[in-house]
Amino acid sequence: MGSRNLRRRPDKAALGIAAALAAVAIVIAWSTSLSSGVASYSPVGPKTFPYIIAGGLFILSVFTAIEAMRGHFPEREPQNFPPMLWVLGGLVAQMLTMKTIGFSIATGFLFAATARAFGKGQMWITFPVGVVFALLVWLMFAKGLQLTLPAGPLERLF
Repeated sequence: MGSRNLRRRPDKAALGIAAALAAVAIVIAWSTSLSSGVASYSPVGPKTFPYIIAGGLFILSVFTAIEAMRGHFPEREPQNFPPMLWVLGGLVAQMLTMKTIGFSIATGFLFAATARAFGKGQMWITFPVGVVFALLVWLMFAKGLQLTLPAGPLERLF
C-alpha cells in the first residue's frame, strides 16, 4: 500500500514547460495565419506544415500539463545556478561584443565562461584556446565557404 497511494503535488516546472509549448504553438499558428502570397495559393502547401507543427506542439503541451498535474514526472536534482549563470553571461557577452571586437574574441569569452561553468581550466588558458578555435571556425566559414561572420581586429589580419 505504501508509496503508491502518496499523492504528489503538481510539477510546477513541467507546467511551465507545457505553457511554453502552448505559447510557441499559438505564435506559430498566428504567424502562419498572417502570411499571404505564395504561402496561401492552395489549401495544402507551404502553410500546411507550420499548422501541423503548431498542432503537434499544442498536443504535447496538453499531455505535458496532464502529466504535470498527476505528478508523474520523476524528482529532479536541485539546480546549481552559478554554472548556468556563467554560460548565460558568456553568451550575453558574446552577443554584445561580437560586432565590435569580432567573432573570434567574442566567442573566446563564451568558450572561457563555459569552461569555467564546467570547472575545466583557468580562464587565462581557456580564453586564448577559445579564441584560436573560434578563429579557425571563422577562417573556415569566411574564407573557405565565403559566408559572412563579424570581423574584428584579429580577423582583419587575414
